[in-house]
Amino acid sequence: MASTIQALPTEVVYLITAGEVIDSLASVVRELVENSLDAGATRIVVSLWPQQWRIRVADNGCGMNLDDLQQAATAHSTSKIRSSADLWKINSLGFRGEALHSLTTLANLEILSRTVGGKLGWRISYGDGGEVVQVEVTAIAPGTVVTVSHLFGNCSSRRQGLPTAAQQMKAVQATIHQIALCHPHVTWQISQNDRQWFTICAAATTGQLLPQILPQVRQGDLQEVKLELPNPPNSCTDAINRVSHSYTDAINRVSPNSSLNLVVGLPDRTHRHRPDWVRVAINGRMVKTPELEQTILSAFHRTLPRDRYPICFLHLGISPDQINWNRNPAKTEIYLNEIIYWQEQITKAINQALSISSNNLKEAVHTTRVSKLLKAAEAKGGYNFNPQNPNEDYKNPNSLKAVAQVSNTYIVAEHPGGMWLVEQHIAHERVLYEQLCDNWQLVPVEPAIILYQLSPAQVSQLQRIGLEIEPFGEQLWAVRNIPAPLQQRDDCAEAILELSWGGDLQTAQVAVACRSAIRNGTPMNQQEMQTLLDNWQRTRNPRTCPHGRPIYLSLEESALARFFRRNWVIGKSHGI
Repeated sequence: MASTIQALPTEVVYLITAGEVIDSLASVVRELVENSLDAGATRIVVSLWPQQWRIRVADNGCGMNLDDLQQAATAHSTSKIRSSADLWKINSLGFRGEALHSLTTLANLEILSRTVGGKLGWRISYGDGGEVVQVEVTAIAPGTVVTVSHLFGNCSSRRQGLPTAAQQMKAVQATIHQIALCHPHVTWQISQNDRQWFTICAAATTGQLLPQILPQVRQGDLQEVKLELPNPPNSCTDAINRVSHSYTDAINRVSPNSSLNLVVGLPDRTHRHRPDWVRVAINGRMVKTPELEQTILSAFHRTLPRDRYPICFLHLGISPDQINWNRNPAKTEIYLNEIIYWQEQITKAINQALSISSNNLKEAVHTTRVSKLLKAAEAKGGYNFNPQNPNEDYKNPNSLKAVAQVSNTYIVAEHPGGMWLVEQHIAHERVLYEQLCDNWQLVPVEPAIILYQLSPAQVSQLQRIGLEIEPFGEQLWAVRNIPAPLQQRDDCAEAILELSWGGDLQTAQVAVACRSAIRNGTPMNQQEMQTLLDNWQRTRNPRTCPHGRPIYLSLEESALARFFRRNWVIGKSHGI
């Protein structure tokens, strides 16, 4: 009987490989742009002709000499790794050597390149399988220009199965936006059918670049945190000493520290209807990591309104020995070691970004009505607080000083850069909620609280959150213990009834905090106001209440000075 297992022909193998790597116009752009970034490019120009299935990517990177150009499109050829040990110290975006070779299988490929300092530029056309079919000298600035034309010309069914041109262009734009967020120092020019489509200007940080990609978000809506972190305890220690000498040498060149760059939309200012802007990048590439994305969402829990999601971009710079990129041809899925360690660090960083500290006291006015009022006085944006001593660091977290109470509802607070209005009820609600989360305490109550006509579901709900409840006669129920903050309240029975209507433990904690917080309309003396301000500033998420409402309004000294035109010369202001 003849064998049914046979080796595939080379051309079939190449087509399968190509299909894994190149599946759309966006994937072509991704692969070529990553090569440009690996070449050190700071300016990338992408030109697209979707109806012609043609793409051109030009960069100002280091370029390639003639020898490299002749090898560039052969199967699995790369300048980025040499041996299996190198797979554990990947510091580049590309390393498989598949992309250019796959393009020669699915399209016509032409590369022009000149090295920095090189006297000649070269133009090479490649045939099927990466074979060089034409070489000539050409005039070109240092860098590389790659042109892919007639994409999927030999796979008509592939073209027919792809989305419309408009949908593919949307995917291309999303791909470039994702890569740009990871590399904010790069300038991008994108054209479609010989007309400028969009540009992205280089920025010093991701937080400064993000408003170009998400125009509805302003710079003042964002908080950026940059941290240097030690590598996980088990990353490069005893295990390294047990492996080969060459591998040890490779790891020893790894930095002992990792980095965390976090950009968050402040929850009192901006949020989304969908979790589409919870994004994670590792070592320069956006990746899918459900565990880390869920960590981010959990860190924002009870800071946003119901059914709203945060804006958060996380970029980790991790020692290569902690990552296995060799999981997916598109390199969008990875294996990450010590993931619990990174989840802990991410949670701490988000808490730091959402806290009120010396770094983020200097905030722009963020209420529309006040903004319009100030703009009416002088149409200039960016009312950022500039202290008299720019190097002064307000390290004292309790830097708000209670001044007065307005309508027995708002506390007027002074800080070194201006004034805030703090809504007393929801500020106290935030304090109580976090205390309840940290120490959910049920205390016995005598006499028992009697409730009437509870349904079985209500009884079950009270038992689920830990209350002791038992029948006390026909349609009567006795509650023997209650949450500690309700102990001194006259409306304790109403509060327990409210808790019986459903929700998890955190929902119950929110309800208790809301019930127990000081009511609006309650007069407060100076010491009471100051105590509340001090306690509120020390909370983990002081910007919003557990329902997602903003707690305070900031009005900076510089904004007040502009409105009252205090920078005028006295003689001028008097008409002299």
